[in-house]
Amino acid sequence: MIEATIVDVAGEDVLPIVDYLKNKKNISEFKIAEVIKKEINTTRNMLYRLQEANLVSFIRKKDKKKGWYIYYWTFKPKMIKHIIVSLKKKKLAKLMERIVREKSSHFFICPNKCIRLDFEQAMNFEFKCPECGEIMHQEDNTENITLIEEEIKKIKEELK
Repeated sequence: MIEATIVDVAGEDVLPIVDYLKNKKNISEFKIAEVIKKEINTTRNMLYRLQEANLVSFIRKKDKKKGWYIYYWTFKPKMIKHIIVSLKKKKLAKLMERIVREKSSHFFICPNKCIRLDFEQAMNFEFKCPECGEIMHQEDNTENITLIEEEIKKIKEELK
């Protein structure tokens, strides 16, 4: 669940950074790049994606010899719970919109399963599939509605 959430918000390529930063504090971006065997610019890009998702924080210190700033990164595992809840709420909102659409529209589907259109769209194409030209038939979407309602119920339970 944790890894899947990290992949959802920052990409799969950041997992080695997360694994390395677990239980460590203020690790130099150069050290991170060395450990994960990536160029510094690639590593920074990955760290910025993690930061955008609020999964890492950094402090910046000036290198006394070179005068450059070096960033030291820390993984914030406690934020994952908040991100999971946020993602579930977004998914729930989308499912709620979809259930309204499913219940309030009639859908038409091509016999070859090329495309699914609502009544107005199907009418615009004269009830012919724009992909293959076959006559479209009204779809019974009660099974879709049931599946969406079950998913909504499941997410609501998880959010409690």
